[in-house]
Amino acid sequence: MSASIPPRWVLRHPHWPLIALHVPLTLQVPVYTILGMDGPPGNPVAAILGAAAAGAIQLRHSLAAARGERPAGWRWSLAALVLLADLPIWWLGSNWQALGIFALASMLTLLRGGWVLAAAATLQLTAHATREVVSMLQSQGTISQAVLLGMYAVVSSGLYAAALVGGARLVRLLNELDAARTELAATAVGEERIRVSRDLHDLLGQSLSAISLKGDLALRLLSRDMVAARAEIESLTGVARDALHDVRAITRDQHAVSLRTEIDGAAALLGAAGVDTRLDVADLRSLPASAQSALAWAVREGTTNLLRHSEAGSCTITVSRQYGRIRLEIVNDGVRSVAGVGSGSGLAGVAERAEAVAGSFEAGVRDGRFRLSVEVPEEVT
Repeated sequence: MSASIPPRWVLRHPHWPLIALHVPLTLQVPVYTILGMDGPPGNPVAAILGAAAAGAIQLRHSLAAARGERPAGWRWSLAALVLLADLPIWWLGSNWQALGIFALASMLTLLRGGWVLAAAATLQLTAHATREVVSMLQSQGTISQAVLLGMYAVVSSGLYAAALVGGARLVRLLNELDAARTELAATAVGEERIRVSRDLHDLLGQSLSAISLKGDLALRLLSRDMVAARAEIESLTGVARDALHDVRAITRDQHAVSLRTEIDGAAALLGAAGVDTRLDVADLRSLPASAQSALAWAVREGTTNLLRHSEAGSCTITVSRQYGRIRLEIVNDGVRSVAGVGSGSGLAGVAERAEAVAGSFEAGVRDGRFRLSVEVPEEVT
C-alpha cells in the first residue's frame, strides 16, 4: 500500500474521525459545569442539554462543510449556536468556554467574505478573551496574568476551531479522492476493454480472412490436387492455432508484433489471394518498439481491409525514412468496393496507435488507387 494514499477504510468512512473531534468539547462543558472546574457548579440538566444542542448544531455544520455545502437554515442555526456559546458563559464562567470554539468554527465554515468573517471571528475571540480577563481580575489576579490568560483563550480557541474546520475540509478531500479513485478505476477498465476490443479486431480480422481464404482454396483443390489441398488445410490449421495463441496473449497484454513478420505474412497472404504484391521495405533496421508496433498493426489492418473490402489485383507496401520520420504506405488498385472503408473501426484503431506515438494516419482514394499511410517519428519520446 502506498504511503501517500490513505487506507481504503479511511476513504470509505472518513466522517468518523471528524465526529470524534467534536466529542471532547461536547463532553467537556457538562463535566466542567457539574464539577465546577472553572467556576461555580451549574445545573447538570441544563449543562447536558445545552452542550448536546451545541454539539449537534456544530456537527451538522461540519458534516455539511465536508460535503462542500452549507446546510439549510444555516443562519438560524449559527445564531442559535452563538447564543448557546456566549450567553451562559457570563454566569457559568470558564466551565462553558469550550462551546465558544464551536461558534468560532461554524463562523469560519459558514460565513463568506473576508470582512464579515474577520469581524465575526474577532468579536467571538474578543468576547471570550474579555471574559477570561475579567474572571482573572475578579479572582485577585495580576494584570499580566489576566493578559496571558486572555491570550491563551484566543490561541487555544483559534487552534481548536481551525482543527474542526480543517477536519471538515480533510473529509471533503478524502471524499473527492475516493470519487477520483473510483473514476480512475472505471476509466482504466474502460481503456482496457477498448484495448482488448481493438487488438482482437485487428488480430482476428486478418487471421479469419486468412482462414476463409485458405479454406476456399482447399475446397477448390480437393477435386484436382489432394496434396496441395492437404497443404492448404495444414496451413489453415496453423493459422487458427496461431490466432488462438495471439488471443490469449492479447488478454494478458503480452502480444508483441514484428513489422518484418507482419509484412512477410501480408505478402504471403496477398499472394495466396492472387494479388500481385510488391515490397519496398529494405530499411527496417533498429526501429523503436513503439513505432514498430504501430506500423505492424497498420500492415495487418491494411491487409485485412484489402482482402475484405476490395478486389485488388496489385498492392505495394513501402517503408521509407526521411527527416527523422518513418513512413508506411500500402497502395492497391481495388477501389471499386472501398467506399466508406476509411471510417471503419479497424482503421480507427490504426489511427489511435499512430497518435499514441506522436504519428499521423491517412486513408483514402487518390489517383484511382486506395492509399493507407502511417507516419511515426523515428525516436518516440
